[in-house]
Amino acid sequence: MTTGISMLPLPRWDDSTVVVEPPGEEPGAWAGAPSSIVVGGRFYLAYRLRLPIGEGRGIANVVAASDDGITFTPVVEVTKEQFGAESLERPAIVHTPDGRWRLYVSAATPGTKHWRVELLEAGTLAGLAAATPRTVLAGDDTVGVKDPVLHHDEHGWHLWASVHPLESWDDADRMTTEYATSPDGVHWTWRGTALAGRPGQWDARGVRVSSVQVVGDEITVAYDGRATAGENWEERTGVARGRRRADGSFGELTAEDREPLGSPHEPHGLRYLSLVTLPDGRQRVYYEATRADGAHDLRTELF
Repeated sequence: MTTGISMLPLPRWDDSTVVVEPPGEEPGAWAGAPSSIVVGGRFYLAYRLRLPIGEGRGIANVVAASDDGITFTPVVEVTKEQFGAESLERPAIVHTPDGRWRLYVSAATPGTKHWRVELLEAGTLAGLAAATPRTVLAGDDTVGVKDPVLHHDEHGWHLWASVHPLESWDDADRMTTEYATSPDGVHWTWRGTALAGRPGQWDARGVRVSSVQVVGDEITVAYDGRATAGENWEERTGVARGRRRADGSFGELTAEDREPLGSPHEPHGLRYLSLVTLPDGRQRVYYEATRADGAHDLRTELF
């Protein structure tokens, strides 16, 4: 049974702190796409470093640790060359119930618009650097798959991923969020579309679930959306809600009718919100946002 409506903490900007600076000071230089967890009272943050197109794109995924959630020390860095990838996108950091570490890495196939998700797994966090990648979400000739968000509960593993159509080069930026389940977090079964863009709305061109919060039978998500192809890379953040099905899986999500959240700096990108709950019940959010010079930095706020 549900325990009540979940209130998702949403960025206020004025109270934010920069956690990671981008590797450049121009549009296309980003630090962001965060994935965050708390294990044993410590914060762990996985994020992507990117340079502009023509200068390297997504060059690395980094996993860093922190005692306070603000000052992070890098522990692991993996590069696009390790995956034979043209670029890396958002990683997902996971600590399994049996104490193992996983990093799900979004890798771009060179010369195409195709994306796939590779898994690194090790007994220690540092061990991820030398782990052998294995493909867990391959996509195919018709779709690319990236940016997974994972949740584990008594019903098993749940995943929401950004899926892009590949029939047309010009339309490959379109995206829906598809939902999958798994008994082990490795072998996945697609269960259908969780969220799609709404014609005529600010999220018409594409949507990407960025974080999930489950309370009882209810799920509340933050998601990135854009109205046009021109807003690619500068998505803003909205909220959607759904419910658990009788079999323990989650159903379709319904977007809230509200204005999206964006950076105060043009073109107003604010995306990839990641949420953690602290041992004392407070919550911290991490997100990527456009700053005044057009680069993106990685920020956090405490609620």
